[in-house]
Amino acid sequence: GSMPSSDPRFLIKVGEDIPTLQDCYDFCVSPDCGAVTSFVGTTRDNFDGKQVTKLSYEGYVPMAEKELEKLCLESVEKFGIKKVAAVHLLGDCPVGKPSVILVCSSPHRTSALECNEFLINTLKAKIPIWKREVYEGDEGAVWKENVEWKDGKPRRVMVKQNGCDM
Repeated sequence: GSMPSSDPRFLIKVGEDIPTLQDCYDFCVSPDCGAVTSFVGTTRDNFDGKQVTKLSYEGYVPMAEKELEKLCLESVEKFGIKKVAAVHLLGDCPVGKPSVILVCSSPHRTSALECNEFLINTLKAKIPIWKREVYEGDEGAVWKENVEWKDGKPRRVMVKQNGCDM
């Protein structure tokens, strides 16, 4: 398929078929880096005492990928990261399977670890992807926006910087 990001430092994909953790690691590992950190978000089997059989994700792909690219650029500026892989599954995600994989490489571990935390927290708050929990039995399914979203908008308000639209 098409590569969403033309930037050789980034591996970005939102869709029903995403790269594996190994793919993301292989993309990020680099001779000038002493650290590769990863975060994998997986579907857990319970929520609020109810049995979850799977999660289902919906998202607006072009915007989600564009926002992920902005996030990757931000992580390079903030943390001096060399390479970033940021992928998110759409569609069904059974218990135990990854829905989001974030990997970054850096010369030093501290910035790589901090960057990983920044990536997942910001992704949850800003990327237009919604989660639906499917429960066991007849309790049905519930669409949930990422908790960090409120009324369909991320809590962090986008501001104009240096007089240009961000």
